[in-house]
Amino acid sequence: MANDRDARGDLGVWLGEELRCARLAAGYTSQDQFARELGFDRTVIVKAETGARPPSEDMAARIAEMFPDLCNGLYVRLAGIAQKSNGPIPGWFADWVEIEAKATSLRWWAPLLIPGLLQTEDYARAVLSTWRRDSPDEVEAKVAIRLGRQSVLASADFRVLLDESVLHRRIGAPEVMAMQLEHLLVMGARPNITIQVIPGTAGAYAGLTGALRWPKYPVSLLRRTWRREFRASPSGTLRW
Repeated sequence: MANDRDARGDLGVWLGEELRCARLAAGYTSQDQFARELGFDRTVIVKAETGARPPSEDMAARIAEMFPDLCNGLYVRLAGIAQKSNGPIPGWFADWVEIEAKATSLRWWAPLLIPGLLQTEDYARAVLSTWRRDSPDEVEAKVAIRLGRQSVLASADFRVLLDESVLHRRIGAPEVMAMQLEHLLVMGARPNITIQVIPGTAGAYAGLTGALRWPKYPVSLLRRTWRREFRASPSGTLRW
């Protein structure tokens, strides 16, 4: 999996690269094989190796048991530091948060859930609580971040297209869903927000496999971003 983050300044990415090298050196040529031996799901291995999510304490301990010399025997301690520094916003999502905050318009296609920018606090909490590795404090931190991101709706032109099933899928208690639907009505009445729904009778159509988001920037911001990315790219080519 491609990773644009720099291991020199990101502990989670560096640990992931060290883990991948150790795995391959030990003869585990596939992540599936390694996951079975480790006793964890392959998706957790992928996130650990890319630095998207540093390993949990239990997983780090198991890895250190398999590779006792990994990171000079400091793997568990370093993984703990990476977990704490990772914060409520995963590294892979941090770039999008910055992009979103500076956008003048946003287009959002959501076939599964209400978009985060339109979620109520209780709806967001119900969604984010499904990740059971997070503590209650971590969930609340993520809820706060999600609600804070909604400030972009004060100025950006926001257009969202929902699949009708999103409105029928109950997230949280019935009252949570009722308040969420009322919130959509209130937000949809704003002049800069457009909410449209594809009816369930449409059946199968392109786009059902996942959500999509398109931001738009002021030209001046795009030029600054292009120059920064061009200078940062070792090949001298744009990465976006």
